[in-house]
Amino acid sequence: MKKAIIVGASSGIGKGLSKLLVKNNYIVGITGRRTNLLTEIKNENPERYIVKTFDITNTESIPENLSELIEKLKGLDLFIICAGVGEENLSLDFEIEKRIINTNVLGFTAITDWVYKYFENQKFGHLVAITSIAGLRGSSKSPSYNASKAFEHRYLEGLRQKAHKLKLPITITDVRPGFVDTAMAIASKLFWVASVDKATRQIYRAIKHKRNIIYITKRWKIIAIMLKLIPNYIYYRR
Repeated sequence: MKKAIIVGASSGIGKGLSKLLVKNNYIVGITGRRTNLLTEIKNENPERYIVKTFDITNTESIPENLSELIEKLKGLDLFIICAGVGEENLSLDFEIEKRIINTNVLGFTAITDWVYKYFENQKFGHLVAITSIAGLRGSSKSPSYNASKAFEHRYLEGLRQKAHKLKLPITITDVRPGFVDTAMAIASKLFWVASVDKATRQIYRAIKHKRNIIYITKRWKIIAIMLKLIPNYIYYRR
């Protein structure tokens, strides 16, 4: 039986993936800040879930918490990070910017760094991160959110290159959703909104096929191409 950890499993994509992995013969360590929501998931199948409550912004606690969880799982094959925050910030309120950076940059880096080194030491593993198509361009409505997702894209690319140079079977999958029907859908105008069920099924297929980068849903790849090609003088009018 394979072992997985999902960070940010209490709701949305993380919760959906935890249930899908259990259906596909995984034992899953689920983490998040809200113990009651994690416990509700565990109660559906107590023998297949292990709960550990912690906040990734408390970076000093990450090594101890993950080590304890892996010990209870008796190993680790797959690690998925779904934890993240985002909100519009038209007024550039620094407290909002700081909150986003603390989670999406500092917390993200601390946890992916630790997990990558764990996989490097055991000589294999699969790291999956839910980032966002927002990382492809900047945004006047949420500067720090888009910037933090761009950071995540490049950081994962660096880890992928690192594993390649070492010739290790460590897969790094960057999942870039458009709009999914979760609390993280922060834009005022939404379109092509995918259900959590559809998003998680596509992510699971990408995990099975060890993809490097995927867009959720698939048609968001069209938007990604367009975003990269739009000249600045047009993009800045948005």
